[in-house]
Amino acid sequence: MVKLRTYVYIDSLQPQLAEYMASVSQGFPPIPGDACLWMEVSPGMAIHRYTDIALKATRVNLTQQVVERAFGSMVIHHRDQSDVREAGSILLSSLGASLSDRQACSIAWNEIIRGMTPEHTVLINRQHRGGSMIIPGESMFILEAEPAGYIVYAANQAEKAANITLIDVRAVGAYGRLTLSGSEADVDEAAAAAIDAVRRPSGT
Repeated sequence: MVKLRTYVYIDSLQPQLAEYMASVSQGFPPIPGDACLWMEVSPGMAIHRYTDIALKATRVNLTQQVVERAFGSMVIHHRDQSDVREAGSILLSSLGASLSDRQACSIAWNEIIRGMTPEHTVLINRQHRGGSMIIPGESMFILEAEPAGYIVYAANQAEKAANITLIDVRAVGAYGRLTLSGSEADVDEAAAAAIDAVRRPSGT
């Protein structure tokens, strides 16, 4: 039996997140403003079936597909929101599932560290070379959540809410992790938006 772990719809990818996804994706890169759907299922190999269904039924582009031992995830995008919504509807129907069947997202850890030291920022910047860099003196927000895919929606909503810098967005595996930085006030606002996003993820 295939279980729906993550299902989240993003109406408009924010600039930093879109560019970050494009830089780490092996599929067709999205651009800012594209609509996006992230779906994760268990067992992992089943994601091939649903990727095939979405691509044959609609005009969506395959951003990314990751097949792990336990979980499989796919990301699709298109400029036209209706195509992504239609793909989502078809996928849920193929699964025999509804939004209420997706696994609820739980927060494993969240914290704001204020006034980052140069030593700390150097180490983080070396570890996360896919995104931007934290500047000493800025505040940093970190969030870890399960299932992993919801962290993408958290990142998008955080970027919508405040003038922050995305440092790292890891949305595959057992847990998703988000790291962002900025001024103290902006990080406070972005953190609130990210936490609200994983507690109330979008589906349509």
